[in-house]
Amino acid sequence: MKRFVLDFFSKKAPITSGTVDCIAAKYAKSGLTFQEAAEIKQKINLALKQDRIYKNNAIGLNDLSSHINKDRYKVSQVLNEYLSRNFYSLINQYRIEEAKDLLLTQPFLSVKAIMYEVGFNSKTSFYSAFKKETGLSPNDYRLLTSFAS
Repeated sequence: MKRFVLDFFSKKAPITSGTVDCIAAKYAKSGLTFQEAAEIKQKINLALKQDRIYKNNAIGLNDLSSHINKDRYKVSQVLNEYLSRNFYSLINQYRIEEAKDLLLTQPFLSVKAIMYEVGFNSKTSFYSAFKKETGLSPNDYRLLTSFAS
């Protein structure tokens, strides 16, 4: 039951062919090779999963680009074209995934403490991002998933 609830509230809207065409046109002259894109994508994943740079509440695209030592325009292209997300959407995805885990595994932590722990500065932006990713508020998520256990 818990898995069903978590899966149900984590579904994303599909990418349309119009979106793909728009992205392809935008980067038609970029010169980014598939091999270079794969390398950048791998470095982005490592920066987020291993180094957890999303916890820096002041992070920006330039910081990510510097961290992986790649041109910001190519990093942006990889995010948009190969990961189908913009920078802040991807950062928030990782922050919310960690927040979901903390809400379940650290029931003694307040939602506000979790918000700061994962890199958000604002309660409003945290709640908006959380609701966008899960369909629930952090409190409702904690409550619903604790009942599903």
